[in-house]
Parts: sequence; structure tokens; C-alpha cells
Amino acid sequence: MSAAVDVAPLLLPYRDTDTDRGSSNEIQSLVPSVPSNGPDASTPSQRLASLDVFRGLTVALMILVDDAGGAFPSINHSPWFGITLADFVMPFFLFLVGVSISLAFKKNSNKTTATKKVMLRAINLFLLGLLLQGGYFHGRNHLTYGVDVGKIRWLGVLQRISIGYLLASISEIWLVNNIMVDSLADFAWKYYTQWLFAIGLCSLYMCFLYGLSVPTWEYEAPSMNLSGFASGTQIVYCGVRGSLEPPCNAVGFIDRVILGEHHLYQHPVYRRTKECSVKSPDYGPLPPNSPQWCLAPFDPEGILSSLMAAVTCFVGLHFGHILLHFKDQKQRVLLWSMSAVPLLLFGYVLVILGIPSCKPLYTVSYACITAGVSGLILSIIFYIVDVKHFRKPTVLLQWMGMNALLIYALGACDLFSAGLQGFYWRSPENNLVDGTEALLQAMLHSKNWGTLAFVILEILFWGLVSGFLHMKSLYIRL
Repeated sequence: MSAAVDVAPLLLPYRDTDTDRGSSNEIQSLVPSVPSNGPDASTPSQRLASLDVFRGLTVALMILVDDAGGAFPSINHSPWFGITLADFVMPFFLFLVGVSISLAFKKNSNKTTATKKVMLRAINLFLLGLLLQGGYFHGRNHLTYGVDVGKIRWLGVLQRISIGYLLASISEIWLVNNIMVDSLADFAWKYYTQWLFAIGLCSLYMCFLYGLSVPTWEYEAPSMNLSGFASGTQIVYCGVRGSLEPPCNAVGFIDRVILGEHHLYQHPVYRRTKECSVKSPDYGPLPPNSPQWCLAPFDPEGILSSLMAAVTCFVGLHFGHILLHFKDQKQRVLLWSMSAVPLLLFGYVLVILGIPSCKPLYTVSYACITAGVSGLILSIIFYIVDVKHFRKPTVLLQWMGMNALLIYALGACDLFSAGLQGFYWRSPENNLVDGTEALLQAMLHSKNWGTLAFVILEILFWGLVSGFLHMKSLYIRL
């Protein structure tokens, strides 16, 4: 734990005395100063509160959809095609990574040193994700821990963020032209190489997604499964190219070849499709004559899809660059809106043209729609919080955003709740976590609404914990 002030925990931007005179949320002379009677009243830089609020909102949203998604499947991740509330969480994080990187590297005097520090931070973030989501911690309702090293899940949320952070940071260090920005033309010329790199990532993704032939493959179905589905070796017939359906897409094929089926996520969202669940869009028993691929593993944070996900970081970079180079508040909001709305519309045009939105594949249409929404939300929050200084209603979210890494690890990854469940009365079911949820369900006479109330209390709890840590100037960082 560190007492260093102004840390953007989950986004983990590079910070160095030679390259960054403040945190990744601080900008010099960009946000109008607010009169203060505190000791920081004369400080020339001010933390950009809207980024903390947006980050806190994203963490709160993650807890909501993860813990209440079972009770309300409509807010849970889409079984395959389409976009739900939960499908915005990952793009929000990646977008904010890009914005923070642009602020962190506003001064960059030593490219080699910066690159080394970026690589070290990306590795640390990847390893933390491996610890949290690799299978070692079993989560809530499982008073056990440990993982078979032959079945470690190599990729996950933090691992994907580390990949996006690495690619966006390297481009910010090496691919930005060293010129003054006095006009929109100068702005475009300064960053055009960076955008060519992002377009290259998108093109590489599209080439593999639509150009790679996926052969017939097989996997080992679990010995215990629902509806008497045959265990043992199952054969999935493909031999196609350019398919975006669950069994025969290039994203899953690359992961199976490089990572191996035992190192992929074993409970993919397509088990909630109509083909694989009688309770779709929720998990449930397999329907009669369900296809062979229903119990196959698939990683929603796979290798190929992570390349496309990194492009969302580049969109965030663009928004951060606007914040740095354009001083007028209305001009910033206008330029952000002019960037976000076309992205959003272009994404829906792609859907109409036959490229569906799919979070597990991170299709181009999904990337454009979610990045556009991210930009619009940042514009709204920025206007409310940093322009109009209407901050009291958002203070809990701001605190959560300042300690997002802590809340992600303890709250979203269930480390705290699983630890509390270890203290029970006579039976493991008699613990404070389950008892509180059951009490709320009884009070509201509804299992679903009781669960939602419990999750809202959980979010408020983490907001207050973050506020306490903020008052003590304690922040978790890598």
C-alpha cells in the first residue's frame, strides 16, 4: 500500500519524475481552478475529477452486472451477438486507459527509460490478472483455493488491459511527431502515425477473423454436465472461413492452438444461447439435441480479440490529446462529440451491413459502438463535474475511481466476500455475506430484488471504504 497521492490505480499509467510532473489525472492549466481554502489552493495543477468519476462508475457497473446479472440476465453479458449493459464495462476501462496514457506522457524526455517502465508495469499488471483470474482464487461460495498449473487461465480482464496499455503507451512514446499544435491540421499531423498503427491493428484483426480457415476440431467434454450431454471427446465440424458463430470463429481457433483448450475460460457466455440453454438468456440445462460445441471452452479475452480491444485505448488517446491541446471547455466537448457520434453511427452502419456486435469476438462494430458511447459519457461527466463543478452527487464514484484497483481485486473478484464467508456459524451457509443477502430477499419478498439491493449496498460499502482511504491519502498502485 502506498501513501502517494493522485494515483490512477486500475489504469496504471507510467509515472516518472522526468516524464510526468503529476498523476495521469492531472493537467496543467487545462481545468479551471476552483477556489479553495485548503493547503493546495495555490497548486498550479488540478486533478481531473471526471476521469475518477468515470472510472468509479465503471467499477461500480462491473460489480452490478457481475453480482446481479444472474438475477437479471438482461443486464448480464449478451450470450453472443448484441450489446447489453455488462458489455460496456471492458471498453470503458480500455478507453480510460487511453485517456490516462495521453496525460501521463504529456512530457517525455527519455523514450528508452519510459519504454522500460511501461513494459515492467504491463508485466506486473498481467501477472496480477493471472493471480486474480487464473483460477487460484475460487471466488464466492467456494472456501477453497489453488489451481492445477496445467489448467491455468492465461488471459483475463487485467491481462487484456495490460496488452492495450502496452501497445498504446509504446505508440505514445515512439509514434508521436514532435511539433507544436496550433490548429486542427497540426493536431492531425502530430498523431497521424499513431492512428496508422491503430488502423494496422484493426486490419490485422480483420484479416485473421475473415481470412483464416478454421478446421474441424475436438475437445474433452466434462465428465459431469447438465442434461446428460455425452462426456469424453467431442468433435466440432467446421472447415469454414470467416464465420462469426461460436464454434468456428478464428478467435477461438487461435486461442486453442496457442494457449490450449485447458487454459481457456471454461464457462463461456455462449452456454446461455438458445442452442445451449433452456433458460436462455440465462444459464440452464442443455436442450435436447444441443450442438456439440455447447460445453467447449472459449476465452472472451482471447489473443486476437485483444488486438482489436487495444484499438479502444487508441480512441481514448485521441480524447486525451484533445484535452491536452485545446483549452476552451466548449471546444473540447464539441470535438469529443464530433469524434464520438460518428464512431457510434459507424458501428451501427456496420451492423446493418452484416458485421454484428459481439463482445467475445470484439468485432469492429462492437468496438465502434462502445468507444462512441465511452466518448459521449466522458463528455457528459466532464461537463457536469469539471466544467460546472457539480461534484457532490458523484463523490462516491470519484473516491472509487481513485482506488479502482483495490475495489476490482477485493470487490469485483470477490476476494473480500469470499474471505468473509470463511467465518461462519456451524455451517458454511451461515455466514455474514449470504445471511445479509437472504435477509434482504426476505424483506423485499423477492429473490431477485433482494439480490439487487444487496449489490447496491455492496457498491455503497466500497464507495465508503474508498472515501476513508482517500481521507487517509492511501491508494493502491503497481
